Amino acid sequence: MRAHCQDRVVTYPTVDRWLGSKDYENTSIVVYSIGRKLTDAAIEEEIALLTHSTEDIPMALLSDDEDLDDIVEALDHGARGYITTSLPLKIAVEALRLVQAGGVYVPASGLMAAKRAPDEASPQRFYNGIFTARQAAVVEALRRGKANKIIAYELNMRESTVKVHVRSIMKKLKAKNRTEVAFLANGFLNGDVQLSG
Repeated sequence: MRAHCQDRVVTYPTVDRWLGSKDYENTSIVVYSIGRKLTDAAIEEEIALLTHSTEDIPMALLSDDEDLDDIVEALDHGARGYITTSLPLKIAVEALRLVQAGGVYVPASGLMAAKRAPDEASPQRFYNGIFTARQAAVVEALRRGKANKIIAYELNMRESTVKVHVRSIMKKLKAKNRTEVAFLANGFLNGDVQLSG
């Protein structure tokens, strides 16, 4: 990477070592290499430390993984870029330049994998097994304020089946109406409401 960059590239074994160095003040971009899953507690701590310490310095994560959940998690943690090790070096350098200039970069391969595997990216995973896959899809549509007829068309089911799912969802959530279902689902996704089926 050093050969492809006009700027000086400096590496550090830990975030603390970098924060205590003279290079900290002159850093224009941070590239943090994660060797494990982003949900690893040690990784989360270091990224939180980086995010807190480098609010004005753009950060990109370098990872072997192209998992969409990790990409989204990285962006949620304040990263402006998610660079995979499978990316050709020239493209990785340009992606880092984009991040350094204020842009955001994520690999298209991670997004395409989500498109090819809709079940893995399904709303069901957000609801801790409270709903079936179809019910979770209906909840997502209700959250967006869609009518039964539209939900039926988009999910390729009969309108009467949608009504059955809506009643079942309302019963599970002890909700009085569709609006309350949407409110509870939004609250759950934001972490404000605890759902139990």
